[in-house]
Amino acid sequence: MEDDSIPYDVIVVGAGINGLGVARDAALRGLRVVLLEQDDVCSGVSAWSGRLVHGGLRYLEHRDFALVRESLRERELLFRLAPHLVKPRRLLMPFYSHNRRPARLIRLGMFVYDALSFDKRTDRHEILDTRATLRRFSGIGRDGLGGAAVFTDGQVEYAERLCVEVALAAAGVGAVIKTKSRVEEPVLEAGRVVGVRYVDTTTGESHEVRGHVVLNVAGPWIDRIFQRGAPPQPRLNGGTKGSHLVVDPFPGAPDDVVYYESKTDGRLVLVIPWMGRYLIGTTDLRFDDDPDLARCDVDEMTYLLSEVNTLVPGAGLTPAEVLFTYSGVRPLPYAPGVEESKVPRSHVLHDHAPDLPGLVSVVGGKLTTYRQLAEDAVDDVFKRLGRKSPKCVTASLPLPGAVGDLDESRRFLLARGLAPRTVERLVALYGGRCVDVLAEAEGDERLIAVLHEPTGAIAAELVFAVRHELARSLTDVLARRVLLAFEPGHGLDVVDAAAELLGELLGWSGGDRAAEIAEYQQWLTRLAVPKGVAVVVER
Repeated sequence: MEDDSIPYDVIVVGAGINGLGVARDAALRGLRVVLLEQDDVCSGVSAWSGRLVHGGLRYLEHRDFALVRESLRERELLFRLAPHLVKPRRLLMPFYSHNRRPARLIRLGMFVYDALSFDKRTDRHEILDTRATLRRFSGIGRDGLGGAAVFTDGQVEYAERLCVEVALAAAGVGAVIKTKSRVEEPVLEAGRVVGVRYVDTTTGESHEVRGHVVLNVAGPWIDRIFQRGAPPQPRLNGGTKGSHLVVDPFPGAPDDVVYYESKTDGRLVLVIPWMGRYLIGTTDLRFDDDPDLARCDVDEMTYLLSEVNTLVPGAGLTPAEVLFTYSGVRPLPYAPGVEESKVPRSHVLHDHAPDLPGLVSVVGGKLTTYRQLAEDAVDDVFKRLGRKSPKCVTASLPLPGAVGDLDESRRFLLARGLAPRTVERLVALYGGRCVDVLAEAEGDERLIAVLHEPTGAIAAELVFAVRHELARSLTDVLARRVLLAFEPGHGLDVVDAAAELLGELLGWSGGDRAAEIAEYQQWLTRLAVPKGVAVVVER
């Protein structure tokens, strides 16, 4: 039972992948930890990336070999610790005459990339000539094509599910996780930060929690966590907006992830198979507004569609083919005057002393290296506490869904009468925990029924999300647990049934259910296809 009257060792602000990783590591090492999040697990930038777990091939251009090695090592760990969610994926990088990076440089980069991932279990890179490239990717544009490199990185199709599992792992070892808890001001004693005051956004009530160290892991919100009560601090976040488009499979679409150098500006554009469709991204634009306001604009959509139509001449993509979009703000260090693509991607711990001793902000970081970032941050917390740190063990502990024999789980679910489509969905989203989802339907046949026909999602998943996965709202469930938000139609055809089921479980009135549906519809505006004049051309 949590007791907020006793100071915590560390207060973590932010439930993105990095904050959750910190909470888990801290709790595993015996610290008393509470995590405060203004919305929900993975409700920020952790959900808006390209969903690749990668070593950072392009970081080699900046000779950041340490970051590349760290990323490659962490990628391999994720393959082992979350194999149901993070999977190897082959990427193809074409050699075009228009490339600013010559083929010989890319070949050299591939050898270095393989050398830095000396402990990997996946295939090494291949260099393909033009004919072999066309056999592998028949829809690729031929003008100026001189072959391609093929290499391995990772993909986490369901980044939200990865964050949920890290949250569950943290809570399972004692971390207290409070969502819908917006931090507003520090608690100061003798000029030192000794806690924070926060508002429960579901009730409007204010609360205070105290801790020896406050760790600000709010990603692109790190400069915005205190609404009042704190002296002005130097700007730390220099985030850039990255937007993605989602389209159905199109003529000539690749089977691999394609890592393509833009003919327009030399940026690297990605075409990524994702959830049976394609994710096209990304842009890299300075963004100084509230990260919650980041949206894909017409110019970004035009740019990305034009680049794909150049790469795949038969694609013929127009704005009409865009199902939805999403945008996020990368939590990059503030680096005025530095070109967006050259801003460092490594993480830094910023001590706010002498202005606000007791407060430390984590600047930067990326999904792939969240575990190492957490280890570094918790090591630092122990130093600040003046205590000897136990060894970090997260590199050897699988996430909750990485348990059991998945083939055996499949047979069990099929034997219970679930359709093959539903079985594959449950295994993909929950790993070994898929049998626990079915257990929610014991004694209630309504819960084993398919709720959403296109995906095979069953009603028990919604109940499971609330009872066992920290979900507290309809949007939490549809957008970050069962992921119907990212299907065509966004699950709106079943939103009334979902609200009714969750309302019975959570005691919602008719007005509450209507408000939950309205809140979800408002959240979906984040995925809107931008309106305006867009002339998409093939370059």
